[in-house]
Amino acid sequence: MNSFTLLAGSASNALAEAVAGQLGIPLGACSVERFPDGETHVQVLEPVRRKEVFILQSTAPPVNEHLVELLALVDACRRAAASSITAIVPYFGYSRSEKRHGRREPIAASMAAACLQVLGVAHVVSVDLHATQIEGFFQVPVDNLTAELHLCQDLRHRLPPGIVVVAPDEGAVKLATRYARRLGTRVVVIHKERESGTETHVAHVVGEVRKSPCLIVDDMISTGGTIRESVEALLAAGALPEMTVAATHGLFTGPARQRLAHPAIRNICVTDTVSPGPDDWPALRVVSLAPLLAGATRRVVGDGSISDLF
Repeated sequence: MNSFTLLAGSASNALAEAVAGQLGIPLGACSVERFPDGETHVQVLEPVRRKEVFILQSTAPPVNEHLVELLALVDACRRAAASSITAIVPYFGYSRSEKRHGRREPIAASMAAACLQVLGVAHVVSVDLHATQIEGFFQVPVDNLTAELHLCQDLRHRLPPGIVVVAPDEGAVKLATRYARRLGTRVVVIHKERESGTETHVAHVVGEVRKSPCLIVDDMISTGGTIRESVEALLAAGALPEMTVAATHGLFTGPARQRLAHPAIRNICVTDTVSPGPDDWPALRVVSLAPLLAGATRRVVGDGSISDLF
Protein backbone atom coordinates (compact mmCIF):
# COMPACT_ATOMS: atom_id res chain seq x y z
CA MET A 1 0.00 0.00 0.00
CA ASN A 2 3.03 2.33 0.18
CA SER A 3 2.81 2.76 -3.59
CA PHE A 4 -0.05 5.24 -3.27
CA THR A 5 -0.86 8.45 -1.47
CA LEU A 6 -4.21 9.78 -0.26
CA LEU A 7 -4.58 13.57 -0.17
CA ALA A 8 -7.53 15.62 1.04
CA GLY A 9 -8.99 18.96 0.09
CA SER A 10 -10.39 21.24 2.76
CA ALA A 11 -14.00 20.22 2.04
CA SER A 12 -13.39 16.58 2.99
CA ASN A 13 -10.52 16.48 5.46
CA ALA A 14 -12.45 14.65 8.21
CA LEU A 15 -13.78 12.03 5.79
CA ALA A 16 -10.31 11.56 4.28
CA GLU A 17 -8.83 11.03 7.76
CA ALA A 18 -11.43 8.32 8.36
CA VAL A 19 -10.69 6.68 4.99
CA ALA A 20 -6.95 6.74 5.72
CA GLY A 21 -7.66 5.10 9.08
CA GLN A 22 -9.63 2.34 7.35
CA LEU A 23 -6.71 1.81 4.96
CA GLY A 24 -4.12 1.86 7.73
CA ILE A 25 -2.08 4.65 6.15
CA PRO A 26 -1.30 8.25 7.13
CA LEU A 27 -3.13 10.96 5.24
CA GLY A 28 -0.80 12.68 2.77
CA ALA A 29 0.40 16.15 3.66
CA CYS A 30 -0.73 19.16 1.69
CA SER A 31 -1.66 22.75 2.40
CA VAL A 32 -4.53 24.87 1.10
CA GLU A 33 -4.53 28.63 1.45
CA ARG A 34 -6.67 31.51 0.22
CA PHE A 35 -4.94 34.72 -0.81
CA PRO A 36 -6.58 38.02 0.21
CA ASP A 37 -7.95 38.44 -3.33
CA GLY A 38 -9.67 35.04 -3.14
CA GLU A 39 -7.19 33.03 -5.19
CA THR A 40 -6.55 29.45 -4.08
CA HIS A 41 -3.02 28.23 -3.42
CA VAL A 42 -2.23 24.57 -2.73
CA GLN A 43 1.00 22.72 -2.13
CA VAL A 44 1.68 19.00 -1.80
CA LEU A 45 4.12 18.64 1.08
CA GLU A 46 5.51 15.19 0.35
CA PRO A 47 6.91 13.39 -2.72
CA VAL A 48 4.39 11.76 -5.05
CA ARG A 49 6.75 10.94 -7.93
CA ARG A 50 5.77 7.64 -9.59
CA LYS A 51 3.00 7.07 -7.03
CA GLU A 52 -0.70 6.51 -7.49
CA VAL A 53 -2.37 9.57 -5.99
CA PHE A 54 -5.94 9.66 -4.69
CA ILE A 55 -7.38 13.12 -4.02
CA LEU A 56 -10.54 13.14 -1.89
CA GLN A 57 -12.56 16.31 -2.20
CA SER A 58 -16.29 16.91 -2.36
CA THR A 59 -17.20 19.95 -4.40
CA ALA A 60 -19.76 20.99 -1.81
CA PRO A 61 -20.73 24.60 -1.06
CA PRO A 62 -18.94 26.87 -1.69
CA VAL A 63 -18.82 24.81 -4.87
CA ASN A 64 -16.57 27.03 -6.95
CA GLU A 65 -13.90 27.31 -4.24
CA HIS A 66 -13.81 23.58 -3.64
CA LEU A 67 -13.81 22.73 -7.35
CA VAL A 68 -10.85 25.04 -8.02
CA GLU A 69 -9.08 23.58 -5.00
CA LEU A 70 -9.55 20.07 -6.40
CA LEU A 71 -8.29 21.15 -9.83
CA ALA A 72 -5.26 22.83 -8.27
CA LEU A 73 -4.39 19.68 -6.29
CA VAL A 74 -4.68 17.59 -9.46
CA ASP A 75 -2.41 19.97 -11.36
CA ALA A 76 0.15 20.01 -8.52
CA CYS A 77 0.33 16.22 -8.46
CA ARG A 78 0.62 15.95 -12.24
CA ARG A 79 3.48 18.44 -12.26
CA ALA A 80 5.12 16.48 -9.41
CA ALA A 81 5.22 13.39 -11.68
CA ALA A 82 2.53 11.26 -10.04
CA SER A 83 2.09 8.03 -12.01
CA SER A 84 -1.71 8.32 -11.95
CA ILE A 85 -4.34 10.52 -10.30
CA THR A 86 -7.74 9.35 -9.08
CA ALA A 87 -10.24 11.99 -8.01
CA ILE A 88 -12.56 10.77 -5.26
CA VAL A 89 -15.42 13.26 -5.38
CA PRO A 90 -18.09 11.94 -2.99
CA TYR A 91 -20.42 14.82 -3.78
CA PHE A 92 -20.03 16.05 -7.37
CA GLY A 93 -21.06 19.70 -7.54
CA TYR A 94 -22.89 21.00 -10.62
CA SER A 95 -24.45 17.55 -10.98
CA ARG A 96 -27.90 19.11 -11.33
CA SER A 97 -26.68 20.90 -14.45
CA GLU A 98 -26.45 17.73 -16.52
CA LYS A 99 -28.60 19.01 -19.38
CA ARG A 100 -29.77 22.27 -20.85
CA HIS A 101 -33.18 23.57 -19.82
CA GLY A 102 -33.14 26.32 -22.43
CA ARG A 103 -31.03 27.80 -25.16
CA ARG A 104 -27.71 29.53 -24.47
CA GLU A 105 -27.16 27.63 -21.22
CA PRO A 106 -24.09 25.59 -20.26
CA ILE A 107 -24.00 21.96 -19.21
CA ALA A 108 -21.89 22.72 -16.16
CA ALA A 109 -21.44 19.07 -15.11
CA SER A 110 -19.79 18.41 -18.48
CA MET A 111 -17.62 21.49 -18.03
CA ALA A 112 -16.40 20.27 -14.62
CA ALA A 113 -15.69 16.81 -16.04
CA ALA A 114 -13.67 18.29 -18.90
CA CYS A 115 -11.55 20.36 -16.49
CA LEU A 116 -10.67 17.30 -14.40
CA GLN A 117 -9.68 15.27 -17.46
CA VAL A 118 -7.64 18.01 -19.11
CA LEU A 119 -5.59 18.40 -15.93
CA GLY A 120 -4.77 14.69 -15.84
CA VAL A 121 -7.34 12.78 -13.78
CA ALA A 122 -7.26 9.15 -14.92
CA HIS A 123 -10.11 7.78 -12.79
CA VAL A 124 -13.10 9.28 -10.95
CA VAL A 125 -14.92 7.82 -7.96
CA SER A 126 -18.17 9.43 -6.80
CA VAL A 127 -21.23 8.54 -4.75
CA ASP A 128 -24.84 8.69 -5.95
CA LEU A 129 -24.41 11.10 -8.84
CA HIS A 130 -27.56 13.16 -9.26
CA ALA A 131 -27.79 11.99 -12.88
CA THR A 132 -26.13 8.81 -14.12
CA GLN A 133 -25.52 10.34 -17.55
CA ILE A 134 -22.74 12.39 -15.94
CA GLU A 135 -20.58 9.28 -16.31
CA GLY A 136 -20.81 9.83 -20.06
CA PHE A 137 -19.17 13.25 -19.76
CA PHE A 138 -15.90 11.51 -18.89
CA GLN A 139 -13.57 9.66 -21.22
CA VAL A 140 -11.87 8.03 -18.23
CA PRO A 141 -13.27 5.30 -15.92
CA VAL A 142 -15.97 6.46 -13.49
CA ASP A 143 -17.14 4.43 -10.50
CA ASN A 144 -20.46 5.76 -9.24
CA LEU A 145 -20.84 4.15 -5.81
CA THR A 146 -24.06 4.16 -3.82
CA ALA A 147 -24.77 4.85 -0.16
CA GLU A 148 -28.02 2.87 -0.16
CA LEU A 149 -26.61 -0.20 1.58
CA HIS A 150 -24.95 1.80 4.37
CA LEU A 151 -28.01 4.00 4.93
CA CYS A 152 -30.38 1.03 4.92
CA GLN A 153 -28.20 -0.87 7.39
CA ASP A 154 -28.33 2.10 9.74
CA LEU A 155 -32.05 2.71 9.27
CA ARG A 156 -33.24 -0.88 9.38
CA HIS A 157 -33.51 -1.15 13.17
CA ARG A 158 -34.54 2.48 13.72
CA LEU A 159 -37.64 2.62 11.55
CA PRO A 160 -41.11 2.00 13.00
CA PRO A 161 -43.09 -1.02 11.78
CA GLY A 162 -45.25 -0.57 8.70
CA ILE A 163 -42.94 2.01 7.15
CA VAL A 164 -43.66 3.16 3.58
CA VAL A 165 -40.85 4.44 1.35
CA VAL A 166 -41.70 7.71 -0.39
CA ALA A 167 -40.18 9.13 -3.59
CA PRO A 168 -40.59 12.94 -3.25
CA ASP A 169 -40.72 13.35 -7.03
CA GLU A 170 -40.68 11.25 -10.18
CA GLY A 171 -36.88 11.50 -10.41
CA ALA A 172 -36.48 9.59 -7.14
CA VAL A 173 -38.74 6.63 -8.03
CA LYS A 174 -35.91 4.24 -8.93
CA LEU A 175 -34.01 5.21 -5.80
CA ALA A 176 -37.07 4.70 -3.60
CA THR A 177 -37.74 1.33 -5.24
CA ARG A 178 -34.23 0.14 -4.35
CA TYR A 179 -34.67 1.31 -0.75
CA ALA A 180 -38.02 -0.46 -0.52
CA ARG A 181 -36.51 -3.67 -1.88
CA ARG A 182 -33.73 -3.59 0.71
CA LEU A 183 -36.16 -2.79 3.54
CA GLY A 184 -38.89 -5.20 2.42
CA THR A 185 -41.66 -2.65 2.06
CA ARG A 186 -43.57 -0.72 -0.63
CA VAL A 187 -43.19 2.56 -2.50
CA VAL A 188 -45.36 5.66 -2.72
CA VAL A 189 -44.67 8.52 -5.15
CA ILE A 190 -45.32 12.25 -4.78
CA HIS A 191 -46.50 13.57 -8.14
CA LYS A 192 -46.09 17.32 -8.67
CA GLU A 193 -47.71 19.62 -11.17
CA ARG A 194 -46.47 23.16 -11.71
CA GLU A 195 -49.34 25.64 -11.63
CA SER A 196 -49.50 27.85 -14.69
CA GLY A 197 -47.62 31.10 -14.30
CA THR A 198 -46.34 30.43 -10.78
CA GLU A 199 -43.65 28.45 -8.99
CA THR A 200 -46.19 26.69 -6.77
CA HIS A 201 -46.44 22.92 -6.95
CA VAL A 202 -49.58 20.92 -6.33
CA ALA A 203 -48.61 17.54 -4.87
CA HIS A 204 -50.60 14.34 -5.26
CA VAL A 205 -49.75 11.19 -3.38
CA VAL A 206 -49.78 8.16 -5.66
CA GLY A 207 -50.27 5.18 -3.36
CA GLU A 208 -51.76 4.52 0.07
CA VAL A 209 -50.16 6.11 3.13
CA ARG A 210 -53.12 6.39 5.48
CA LYS A 211 -52.09 5.58 9.08
CA SER A 212 -48.55 4.70 7.95
CA PRO A 213 -45.18 6.13 8.99
CA CYS A 214 -43.08 7.25 6.03
CA LEU A 215 -39.44 7.19 4.95
CA ILE A 216 -38.77 9.94 2.40
CA VAL A 217 -35.63 9.24 0.35
CA ASP A 218 -33.66 11.33 -2.12
CA ASP A 219 -30.10 11.64 -3.35
CA MET A 220 -29.60 15.07 -1.78
CA ILE A 221 -31.20 17.66 0.46
CA SER A 222 -30.40 21.23 -0.52
CA THR A 223 -32.86 23.88 0.69
CA GLY A 224 -35.33 21.34 2.08
CA GLY A 225 -38.23 22.67 0.01
CA THR A 226 -39.02 19.37 -1.71
CA ILE A 227 -38.97 17.48 1.60
CA ARG A 228 -41.21 20.04 3.30
CA GLU A 229 -43.77 19.90 0.48
CA SER A 230 -43.70 16.11 0.58
CA VAL A 231 -44.34 16.01 4.33
CA GLU A 232 -47.35 18.31 3.98
CA ALA A 233 -48.76 16.23 1.12
CA LEU A 234 -48.31 12.98 3.04
CA LEU A 235 -49.99 14.38 6.15
CA ALA A 236 -52.91 15.61 4.02
CA ALA A 237 -53.21 12.07 2.62
CA GLY A 238 -53.51 10.63 6.13
CA ALA A 239 -49.95 9.51 6.89
CA LEU A 240 -48.85 9.36 10.50
CA PRO A 241 -46.84 12.36 11.73
CA GLU A 242 -43.89 10.02 12.17
CA MET A 243 -41.52 10.58 9.28
CA THR A 244 -37.86 9.85 8.57
CA VAL A 245 -35.85 11.52 5.83
CA ALA A 246 -32.81 9.83 4.27
CA ALA A 247 -30.45 11.24 1.66
CA THR A 248 -26.87 10.64 0.60
CA HIS A 249 -25.82 14.29 0.41
CA GLY A 250 -26.91 16.69 3.13
CA LEU A 251 -26.14 20.16 1.76
CA PHE A 252 -28.62 21.98 4.04
CA THR A 253 -28.30 25.35 2.32
CA GLY A 254 -30.29 28.51 3.02
CA PRO A 255 -33.52 27.87 4.94
CA ALA A 256 -33.11 24.08 4.99
CA ARG A 257 -32.91 23.67 8.75
CA GLN A 258 -36.01 25.82 9.34
CA ARG A 259 -37.95 23.93 6.69
CA LEU A 260 -36.96 20.58 8.13
CA ALA A 261 -37.89 21.60 11.68
CA HIS A 262 -41.35 20.16 11.05
CA PRO A 263 -42.89 18.33 14.02
CA ALA A 264 -43.70 15.34 11.82
CA ILE A 265 -40.02 14.85 10.85
CA ARG A 266 -38.58 12.72 13.64
CA ASN A 267 -35.22 11.79 12.09
CA ILE A 268 -32.96 12.94 9.26
CA CYS A 269 -30.25 10.55 8.10
CA VAL A 270 -27.47 11.59 5.71
CA THR A 271 -23.88 10.57 5.01
CA ASP A 272 -20.60 12.44 5.43
CA THR A 273 -20.04 13.07 1.69
CA VAL A 274 -20.63 16.67 2.76
CA SER A 275 -19.29 17.89 6.11
CA PRO A 276 -21.96 17.22 8.77
CA GLY A 277 -24.30 19.93 9.95
CA PRO A 278 -24.32 21.58 13.37
CA ASP A 279 -23.90 19.44 16.47
CA ASP A 280 -26.99 20.98 18.07
CA TRP A 281 -29.40 19.32 15.62
CA PRO A 282 -30.79 16.33 17.56
CA ALA A 283 -32.81 14.98 14.62
CA LEU A 284 -29.75 14.71 12.37
CA ARG A 285 -27.80 11.47 12.12
CA VAL A 286 -24.69 11.12 9.95
CA VAL A 287 -23.56 7.75 8.55
CA SER A 288 -19.92 7.56 7.53
CA LEU A 289 -19.00 6.30 4.08
CA ALA A 290 -15.33 5.89 5.01
CA PRO A 291 -15.59 2.06 4.78
CA LEU A 292 -17.16 2.31 1.31
CA LEU A 293 -14.55 4.74 -0.04
CA ALA A 294 -11.69 2.81 1.56
CA GLY A 295 -12.97 -0.37 -0.05
CA ALA A 296 -13.11 1.32 -3.44
CA THR A 297 -9.58 2.67 -2.99
CA ARG A 298 -8.21 -0.80 -2.12
CA ARG A 299 -9.77 -2.24 -5.24
CA VAL A 300 -8.47 0.51 -7.52
CA VAL A 301 -4.94 0.05 -6.14
CA GLY A 302 -5.16 -3.71 -6.45
CA ASP A 303 -6.95 -3.72 -9.83
CA GLY A 304 -9.88 -5.48 -8.16
CA SER A 305 -13.59 -5.43 -8.93
CA ILE A 306 -15.77 -2.80 -7.29
CA SER A 307 -19.00 -4.65 -8.07
CA ASP A 308 -19.22 -6.30 -4.64
CA LEU A 309 -19.45 -2.86 -2.98
CA PHE A 310 -22.95 -2.54 -4.39
